[in-house]
Amino acid sequence: MKEKKGFGIVEVLVSAAVLGFLYMALLHLQLSNRQTMLRIRGRDGAVEVAQQVLDSLQIIGAAAIASKDSSDTTYDGLDYVRKWARGDNNPQDSVEVRYTTRLTVKPDRQYKSSDSSLFYSVNHVYAKNISVQVSWPFKNTIQSISISGVVR
Repeated sequence: MKEKKGFGIVEVLVSAAVLGFLYMALLHLQLSNRQTMLRIRGRDGAVEVAQQVLDSLQIIGAAAIASKDSSDTTYDGLDYVRKWARGDNNPQDSVEVRYTTRLTVKPDRQYKSSDSSLFYSVNHVYAKNISVQVSWPFKNTIQSISISGVVR
Protein backbone atom coordinates (compact mmCIF):
# COMPACT_ATOMS: atom_id res chain seq x y z
CA MET A 1 0.00 0.00 0.00
CA LYS A 2 1.08 3.42 -0.81
CA GLU A 3 1.35 6.01 1.92
CA LYS A 4 -1.02 8.92 1.45
CA LYS A 5 0.34 12.43 1.88
CA GLY A 6 -1.64 15.63 2.54
CA PHE A 7 -5.04 16.37 4.02
CA GLY A 8 -8.34 14.84 3.08
CA ILE A 9 -11.48 16.82 2.25
CA VAL A 10 -13.01 16.08 5.66
CA GLU A 11 -10.03 17.53 7.53
CA VAL A 12 -10.08 20.67 5.34
CA LEU A 13 -13.83 21.18 5.92
CA VAL A 14 -13.49 20.71 9.71
CA SER A 15 -10.61 23.21 9.91
CA ALA A 16 -12.58 25.73 7.79
CA ALA A 17 -15.56 25.38 10.15
CA VAL A 18 -13.34 25.88 13.23
CA LEU A 19 -11.72 28.96 11.68
CA GLY A 20 -15.18 30.32 10.80
CA PHE A 21 -16.33 29.95 14.42
CA LEU A 22 -13.16 31.66 15.67
CA TYR A 23 -13.65 34.53 13.21
CA MET A 24 -17.28 35.00 14.34
CA ALA A 25 -16.20 35.00 18.00
CA LEU A 26 -13.55 37.65 17.32
CA LEU A 27 -16.05 39.75 15.36
CA HIS A 28 -18.55 39.56 18.22
CA LEU A 29 -15.83 40.54 20.71
CA GLN A 30 -14.85 43.55 18.60
CA LEU A 31 -18.47 44.74 18.28
CA SER A 32 -19.01 44.27 22.01
CA ASN A 33 -15.88 46.30 22.79
CA ARG A 34 -17.06 49.07 20.46
CA GLN A 35 -20.47 49.24 22.16
CA THR A 36 -18.79 49.36 25.57
CA MET A 37 -16.51 52.18 24.41
CA LEU A 38 -19.50 54.16 23.10
CA ARG A 39 -21.39 53.64 26.38
CA ILE A 40 -18.39 54.83 28.40
CA ARG A 41 -17.89 57.87 26.14
CA GLY A 42 -21.58 58.70 26.49
CA ARG A 43 -21.43 58.46 30.27
CA ASP A 44 -18.22 60.50 30.48
CA GLY A 45 -19.79 63.16 28.25
CA ALA A 46 -22.86 63.25 30.51
CA VAL A 47 -20.71 63.73 33.62
CA GLU A 48 -18.85 66.53 31.83
CA VAL A 49 -22.13 68.25 30.86
CA ALA A 50 -23.55 67.92 34.40
CA GLN A 51 -20.38 69.38 35.91
CA GLN A 52 -20.44 72.21 33.37
CA VAL A 53 -24.04 73.05 34.35
CA LEU A 54 -23.20 73.00 38.08
CA ASP A 55 -20.16 75.21 37.49
CA SER A 56 -22.31 77.68 35.51
CA LEU A 57 -24.80 77.82 38.37
CA GLN A 58 -21.96 78.40 40.86
CA ILE A 59 -20.91 81.43 38.83
CA ILE A 60 -24.35 83.05 38.84
CA GLY A 61 -24.94 82.23 42.52
CA ALA A 62 -27.86 80.94 44.57
CA ALA A 63 -29.72 84.25 44.62
CA ALA A 64 -30.19 84.16 40.83
CA ILE A 65 -31.80 80.69 40.87
CA ALA A 66 -35.55 80.94 41.42
CA SER A 67 -37.08 78.24 43.57
CA LYS A 68 -40.11 77.43 45.73
CA ASP A 69 -39.82 77.31 49.50
CA SER A 70 -41.93 74.22 50.13
CA SER A 71 -41.42 71.90 47.14
CA ASP A 72 -38.95 70.97 44.43
CA THR A 73 -38.58 73.37 41.50
CA THR A 74 -37.78 71.69 38.20
CA TYR A 75 -36.39 73.34 35.09
CA ASP A 76 -35.70 71.89 31.68
CA GLY A 77 -32.13 72.86 30.90
CA LEU A 78 -30.33 73.34 27.63
CA ASP A 79 -29.41 70.56 25.21
CA TYR A 80 -25.71 69.90 24.64
CA VAL A 81 -24.09 68.08 21.73
CA ARG A 82 -20.75 66.29 21.99
CA LYS A 83 -18.85 64.77 19.03
CA TRP A 84 -16.10 62.17 19.09
CA ALA A 85 -13.96 60.92 16.23
CA ARG A 86 -13.92 57.14 16.05
CA GLY A 87 -10.32 56.75 15.08
CA ASP A 88 -8.61 58.23 12.07
CA ASN A 89 -10.14 61.74 12.52
CA ASN A 90 -12.37 61.29 9.49
CA PRO A 91 -15.28 63.75 9.94
CA GLN A 92 -17.73 61.29 8.43
CA ASP A 93 -16.63 58.63 10.88
CA SER A 94 -17.63 60.36 14.14
CA VAL A 95 -20.17 59.82 16.90
CA GLU A 96 -22.52 62.62 17.92
CA VAL A 97 -24.45 62.47 21.20
CA ARG A 98 -27.21 64.90 22.24
CA TYR A 99 -27.54 65.41 25.99
CA THR A 100 -30.72 66.76 27.60
CA THR A 101 -30.48 68.40 31.03
CA ARG A 102 -33.06 68.87 33.78
CA LEU A 103 -32.40 70.89 36.93
CA THR A 104 -34.13 70.34 40.25
CA VAL A 105 -33.76 72.90 43.02
CA LYS A 106 -34.62 71.29 46.35
CA PRO A 107 -35.80 73.23 49.39
CA ASP A 108 -33.39 72.77 52.24
CA ARG A 109 -33.83 74.46 55.62
CA GLN A 110 -30.19 73.80 56.37
CA TYR A 111 -29.21 76.66 54.03
CA LYS A 112 -31.77 79.20 55.27
CA SER A 113 -31.25 81.81 57.95
CA SER A 114 -34.14 83.60 59.64
CA ASP A 115 -34.34 86.65 61.83
CA SER A 116 -37.44 88.26 63.27
CA SER A 117 -38.53 90.97 65.67
CA LEU A 118 -41.82 92.57 66.63
CA PHE A 119 -41.86 94.60 63.42
CA TYR A 120 -40.41 92.39 60.70
CA SER A 121 -39.31 88.92 59.75
CA VAL A 122 -36.41 88.22 57.36
CA ASN A 123 -35.60 84.92 55.69
CA HIS A 124 -32.42 84.61 53.68
CA VAL A 125 -31.40 81.62 51.57
CA TYR A 126 -27.63 81.56 51.29
CA ALA A 127 -27.29 78.26 49.38
CA LYS A 128 -29.43 75.93 47.31
CA ASN A 129 -29.27 72.19 46.79
CA ILE A 130 -29.24 71.56 43.01
CA SER A 131 -29.61 68.22 41.22
CA VAL A 132 -28.67 68.04 37.53
CA GLN A 133 -30.04 65.09 35.57
CA VAL A 134 -28.46 64.46 32.16
CA SER A 135 -30.10 62.06 29.68
CA TRP A 136 -28.87 60.73 26.34
CA PRO A 137 -29.96 58.05 23.86
CA PHE A 138 -28.01 54.81 23.56
CA LYS A 139 -29.13 51.76 21.55
CA ASN A 140 -32.86 52.64 21.51
CA THR A 141 -32.91 53.38 25.25
CA ILE A 142 -32.51 56.55 27.27
CA GLN A 143 -29.57 56.53 29.69
CA SER A 144 -29.31 59.11 32.47
CA ILE A 145 -27.15 60.19 35.38
CA SER A 146 -27.79 62.64 38.17
CA ILE A 147 -25.25 64.81 39.97
CA SER A 148 -26.07 66.97 42.98
CA GLY A 149 -24.28 69.93 44.46
CA VAL A 150 -24.75 72.96 46.62
CA VAL A 151 -24.70 76.39 44.99
CA ARG A 152 -23.85 79.30 47.28
